[in-house]
Amino acid sequence: MSTAFPYRLIATDLDGTLLRSDESVSARTRDALAAATAAGAAHIVVTGRAVPWTRHILDDLGYRGLAVCGQGAQVYDAGEHRLLTSVTLDRQLAAVALAKIEAEVGPLFLAASRDGLDGDVLVGPGYAVTGHLPSTPFTDPADLWSAPLNKLYIQHPELSDDELAEASRQAAGGFVEVAMAGEGIVELLPLGLSKATGLSLAARRLGLKAADTIAFGDMPNDIPMFAWSAHGVAMANAHQELHAVADEVTASNEEDGIAVVLERLLP
Repeated sequence: MSTAFPYRLIATDLDGTLLRSDESVSARTRDALAAATAAGAAHIVVTGRAVPWTRHILDDLGYRGLAVCGQGAQVYDAGEHRLLTSVTLDRQLAAVALAKIEAEVGPLFLAASRDGLDGDVLVGPGYAVTGHLPSTPFTDPADLWSAPLNKLYIQHPELSDDELAEASRQAAGGFVEVAMAGEGIVELLPLGLSKATGLSLAARRLGLKAADTIAFGDMPNDIPMFAWSAHGVAMANAHQELHAVADEVTASNEEDGIAVVLERLLP
């Protein structure tokens, strides 16, 4: 199939990328995405958020395609409100990893994302949730491990996100994947899982490949997606680690950075 648009797949992160700080998508960005899809490209949202924290945004956007959620763990059909694939964290391995990290850096504040379309996000004492997303408090550590999980979230009372992510990789990198996904968001994931693994699964379902893909992101957890894609575009507001590996840097998420690039590429 020939296309008037140079890429057949547009992969966009949500927070800090497609979404402005108020969680809206600008009219200009919506129009640019609509024009690119009309010209033959598919759009896939690729987010660290699990489905329960993503679904309302996709519904508000009228988004009907595939979404990669949970840092690559979940491929979700937004039109049918159906989970197509879901990868869970080995809870025994995760507990070992957590113990190894805490042995190095001291006690952590914890949260966890339960598996499934309606999986709760459990939040322990001291853990600060970003924004106004729904969560369920827990105090008994046993509750954390009582049902299948996609990931654990960790915070430290003193270390920066970058320091915590690096210390966690050093202590437990052989047991879990460590992702830094945003301010205050360091995650422990199934080993080998990344946005790239989820995106490759979703792309394959559409008959598309890495060579067909332009990707937009803002955080270190987008690095594997950039490495997989033909062209990686970092937002102006992106983390320096992503800037370092990006093929280009566009305007910020507040300044329609995605639209700036898509408009240039449209015929």
